[in-house]
Amino acid sequence: MNKIFKKIKFPKKKTFLEMQSFFKKKKIDINRNYKFVTRENVIKENKFYGPEIEDLYRLYNFIFLNKRTTLLEFGTGWSSLILVRALFDLREKYLKKALNLRRGNLFELFIIDNFKKYLNASKKRIEQNKFKNLNKIKIHWKYSPISMEKYCGQISMSYQELHTCNPDFIYVDAPDLSNIKGNIQNIKAQHKDMMPMINDILKFENFLIPGSIIIFDGRAANAVFCKNNFKRNWLYYFDEEYDQHIFYLDEKSLGLINKELLDFYKN
Repeated sequence: MNKIFKKIKFPKKKTFLEMQSFFKKKKIDINRNYKFVTRENVIKENKFYGPEIEDLYRLYNFIFLNKRTTLLEFGTGWSSLILVRALFDLREKYLKKALNLRRGNLFELFIIDNFKKYLNASKKRIEQNKFKNLNKIKIHWKYSPISMEKYCGQISMSYQELHTCNPDFIYVDAPDLSNIKGNIQNIKAQHKDMMPMINDILKFENFLIPGSIIIFDGRAANAVFCKNNFKRNWLYYFDEEYDQHIFYLDEKSLGLINKELLDFYKN
């Protein structure tokens, strides 16, 4: 068995009706599953991606079951609402214990996207949500263009500006390639056979704390690119059924502060 299953709690499989009922209790109505809506249709019809209930249910539970404290999301959509709700529930249950942790952005969410329309739609969705107390969770929004660039000699992509934070959970479901700037040796992102290939996590990998989790929602080529370039001891698992690439930073604590956080995750 992959060692990652001893380090991370994985969500249990549920039926559509069970997941629908779960979100209704959370004041989030999801009436159908948009899992098979294609990127081409979204662009052609100038619409937004709808909720993929399995992905959202797993996302909520990865965060809640593993007691994450600071979230960084590359890309935004329905997932942002779910991230906020998961943080809210964690804050309600564990705030007293978590206040003893030395975390500068306790129960906060950082979102970055290269499309202002997606950021604005997510803000509106969260503001209109029936569960008004979500405003207890601090959300940091950032629009940042993306450029083609080389990373260690490999052609890839990078956000021009990042958030200042040190997350213990990173969710990667971006970027959209249609507005990425520049080219490297005439290689451009806009060609329909190209794939997302951000290198940003590799640049700040050295800051991440042991126990950190990264999930790529699909984006296999980008996940493999990071896997092949990570310098630290990451456990890796590809969940083929859900098309998710999951990483766990499996290293000894960096000291007392990090140990207290690792103990918080476990207990």
